[in-house]
Amino acid sequence: MICASQPLAFDDYLKNIGDEKMVIDMLVGDLQRVIEYPKLGFAIAQDVPEDVYAAYEALVAAGFDSRLLSG
Repeated sequence: MICASQPLAFDDYLKNIGDEKMVIDMLVGDLQRVIEYPKLGFAIAQDVPEDVYAAYEALVAAGFDSRLLSG
């Protein structure tokens, strides 16, 4: 099995999806899973740089939270 995708610039991806908030919500939710899933035994731990984690927290505080795991 081969999994591939067409090379696409981020701005073009946003235009293609047509909903910038949804894309950011998805990225925030994905990062939360990178952080939380190892604690639950679903994945191996990944290094999340401090600046990335700070951006994640700022985006959650700004309301980009529709794709977060429920508490």
